[in-house]
Amino acid sequence: MPLKYILLLFLFAGFGVMQTNAQSKEKENSYFLKNDAVPYVGAQVFIEPGQTDADIDKWFSVLKENHFTFCRIRMFESYMRDENYNWDFSLFDKAFAAADKYGIKIYATLFPYTEKTDIGGFKFPRSEKHFHEIAVYIENLVSHFKQYKSLAGWVLINEPGTGGSIPQNEFLEQKIKEWKAENPPKDFAENGYPVLVDLNNEAFLLDYNTWFLNWISEEIKKYDNKHDLHVNNHAIFSNLAEYDFPAWRKFLTSLGGSAHPSWHFSYFTRQKFSVAMSANCEIISSGAGELPWIITELQGGNNTYSGGNPICPTKEEIAQWLWIIYGSGSKGTIFWSLNPRSSGIEAGEWALLNFQDEPSDRMTTAGNIAEILQKNSELFQKAKKLESNISILYVHESLWAESEMVKYGSNYEARNRGGVIKSALGYFEAFSEMGITPNLKSLEEFDFSKNDYSGETIILSHQLAFPKKYVGSLEHFVANGGKLIVDGLTAFFDQDMHNTMKTGFDLENLLGGNVSEFKMVDTIFTLETSGYQLPAHLWKGFVVEKNGTPVFDDSKAKIGLRNSFGKGEVLWVPSLPGLGSRIENNYSELQKLLANETAQSLQQIPVQFEKPVKNVLMKTLVAGDAFITVLVNKDKNRQEVLLKFQNKKLLPEILYSTTSAKAEGKNVILEPEETKVIVWR
Repeated sequence: MPLKYILLLFLFAGFGVMQTNAQSKEKENSYFLKNDAVPYVGAQVFIEPGQTDADIDKWFSVLKENHFTFCRIRMFESYMRDENYNWDFSLFDKAFAAADKYGIKIYATLFPYTEKTDIGGFKFPRSEKHFHEIAVYIENLVSHFKQYKSLAGWVLINEPGTGGSIPQNEFLEQKIKEWKAENPPKDFAENGYPVLVDLNNEAFLLDYNTWFLNWISEEIKKYDNKHDLHVNNHAIFSNLAEYDFPAWRKFLTSLGGSAHPSWHFSYFTRQKFSVAMSANCEIISSGAGELPWIITELQGGNNTYSGGNPICPTKEEIAQWLWIIYGSGSKGTIFWSLNPRSSGIEAGEWALLNFQDEPSDRMTTAGNIAEILQKNSELFQKAKKLESNISILYVHESLWAESEMVKYGSNYEARNRGGVIKSALGYFEAFSEMGITPNLKSLEEFDFSKNDYSGETIILSHQLAFPKKYVGSLEHFVANGGKLIVDGLTAFFDQDMHNTMKTGFDLENLLGGNVSEFKMVDTIFTLETSGYQLPAHLWKGFVVEKNGTPVFDDSKAKIGLRNSFGKGEVLWVPSLPGLGSRIENNYSELQKLLANETAQSLQQIPVQFEKPVKNVLMKTLVAGDAFITVLVNKDKNRQEVLLKFQNKKLLPEILYSTTSAKAEGKNVILEPEETKVIVWR
């Protein structure tokens, strides 16, 4: 059964009917966060008992002084009521009053009662009683705080997503039972093969997160339908499998995400945090669709004992991350946090302020950027992300299949959780060094409704499971002029975890053949092909052509196919050059391949690098007839970048630079760790 129907059945089975609330343009304009707004800089103000009135006033004053215009506050139920449900909002009233005084807007995060040691907040109700208590909390909270002019909106829950685990409690056990009654596991597929591994738990989690967020939004709207509704995903590279962003758009007014390098960028070295931030932003941007989006949490300070990887961001990294976020089209960034917690396992950590409540060099840097955004408000109001016609797609079922198959751990990247998304990230990083930001989105988010895809490219890199329902969409894309590049074990499984090479390879006509077998080779081996020596990882696939033409030969064994299909073309390499190049941290050969295979797409991108530059990335905005380029150098050496503009004669104006280096025409010099923002007119 298609997932879009699963959720509806799920809701009717005891959850209530999901109401679609797509926002009209007229209604959207009443919200705080808008697509034509000047990008904001903000910070989390952490409110807890023991703080004085002077403390709270000082924090909002320092926000104002540093050009920060909005903040986020966790609305702890445990600090608002006693065990007899006597409510006292006075502690948080002080914060809202201070925000009113200094002109700071607030995103209020719902934080129902949870254990003292729970720093991130619960993700699911524990029982029917707890479910009812959440509704009571929402009623009291929203009814009280909607009066403040500083209120911008409500964050439905802090960081939904559990990494694929379903907590064991009576509430969820009942909901799983109801869901499975409507979606019973299959014993056999339509073609008769037994279904021995199902992905129902993963599908349930995807639907459940959507239902719970929608339920919270409906509860809020009972008492307040005028303020923003927002949510921040987290650990996006490992939690993608749980997020159905197109469904979330129906009840949100904006989308957000957390991006803490210490917690969330474990797939990257510190030198690669900038490209990680870029990829993180592209996923959120795609997920938001027509909605505005922000980074709802960005690491602002030192994580001493908490977090997976202890770091203290440098002021240079703060500049890099902020400009990458805004260069991706974001309308805001909220640092975690302005002031540190006073107690708990994060006490004294993460803050932009020092222990004397004075701005750190990180906050001063962020404040300078906020001031530049405000002084150039007209430019940034109309600035939009330069849309790439190259899309790297991930498939939810591939992420689910991987989680089922990599139970034991391994020394090989492709045999561990994360191999699927890391393979896609390999292509993202390769294009980034070419000065290009490809789209990074789920297959469901791609627009397959057009009749002409000339000059567009889709890349499916090691998308392990590929449902039959998507085959027609891919065929439509290629038949109407699109270019499709496929690598790895893409479509090794179908949606029921059958090996497609044995039970029916639905992509055979599109890809031009089938696989004879995959052979395990080594951590890194070389695909020696006509003109290329591509590093590849672990498995080499051997093809049997049907209507495709062999393009890669290995001792007369065929290891790749090119296939014309309608007006378009497919290149299929059933090995892992994307992941292999990433492991080697050397994209030069892959970039040669991409330059040739995506030439038609590259010709339509108006600004890019003349040649790839290692450890340098560029984000590009379009503002009327002007371009805004954000360049970041993460190399240890000075880098010289020559920009290539398609049919444009433009002059540079440096808007921001962390050094005194200048742009000489299209030749840009970047010092180590430098961020340079240039307006081209």
